[in-house]
Amino acid sequence: MGVTRSGGTAGGPAPAPREIRVDIGELVLDGFRADPDRVAAAFEHELTRLVRERGVPADGPWTADVLSGLPPLPAGLSARRLGQELARAVHEGLSGRGEVTS
Repeated sequence: MGVTRSGGTAGGPAPAPREIRVDIGELVLDGFRADPDRVAAAFEHELTRLVRERGVPADGPWTADVLSGLPPLPAGLSARRLGQELARAVHEGLSGRGEVTS
């Protein structure tokens, strides 16, 4: 997973970022039967909401190869709920409160 921000200027103080981009190369969900497209849509919606409402630290860019420390999630979660939980875990990692290993 790579996260980049844009909006800074060379040589001057960086203004508030206008864009945060999260690229997820692969997401493996063993034991879940949820529709991957619906999980991805819920993930994107929830992560966007969290970043807008709570922000992320300004000292990026960040790169993480593995997101770990997720709480146990029941295999029967809906796609929406699974996407939300994953987005919350990613946001916690970006905010320095979760476990992200690289």
